[in-house]
Amino acid sequence: MKIAVCVKEVPGANVPRRHDESTKRLVREGDQVLNSYDAHAMEAALQLREGGGDAEGATITAVCMGPEGASRTLSKALALGADDAVLITDPALEGSDILATARALAAALVKHGPFDLILLGQQASDSDCWVLPGVVAELLEAPAATQAATVELSGGTVAVSRQTELGYEKLTLSLPAVVSVSDATNTPRYPALKAIMAAKKKPLARVSLADLGLDASTVGTGGSGTKVLAFAPPPAKAGGVKIEDEGGSGADGIVEFLAGRNLV
Repeated sequence: MKIAVCVKEVPGANVPRRHDESTKRLVREGDQVLNSYDAHAMEAALQLREGGGDAEGATITAVCMGPEGASRTLSKALALGADDAVLITDPALEGSDILATARALAAALVKHGPFDLILLGQQASDSDCWVLPGVVAELLEAPAATQAATVELSGGTVAVSRQTELGYEKLTLSLPAVVSVSDATNTPRYPALKAIMAAKKKPLARVSLADLGLDASTVGTGGSGTKVLAFAPPPAKAGGVKIEDEGGSGADGIVEFLAGRNLV
């Protein structure tokens, strides 16, 4: 069995978020790290392999799209337990939105696959976008499940219990399938020093658009389906309502406040 885990390099928690005024893109300077949500996807892949069954002996491939520096993130994935890694890097990819990014990832997954299971984190911490798994699945013409709290493989299917606003929903998908993993699923492990050293000897392939057979017009700014026109910081929070209990009228004031918002 072959499992792919799509990962992303994002600014570290202590890096100030700022945008380039001319390009409307996030400035990626300073410490760059593995997207914390993708660490849960990697942990899910490792637990499936360690759990035996259909995933026993599975190979795990980490796939990332980004600049050359994103090899650092793939090195972390290799240290965590991935067997090999693929870095999609090309100047033409700069400015790619979710659709263009999904095209590059899907092409790499086809070229280096076929994969039985493709795992992703629930979102990216730099953009808070949740839709990439669905777009990748659409391009691969594969079934998809998101926000998976549990992932189990058996008999050519993947059983998923996914979180919803109303509780849990149980789905069974035929393989190959695409699954995004909830951050409540597991606690990602820390790589041991021995694993970090061993990661340096694991294969890390670098591929360009030409290697994937993709035309530059399908990615980057020109191949993106969306365009950022402007951005602005969120408005400051307004002051709250203060209700004082003068002469025993506090309770009535609270009820009136809640009723005005259709809460009672």
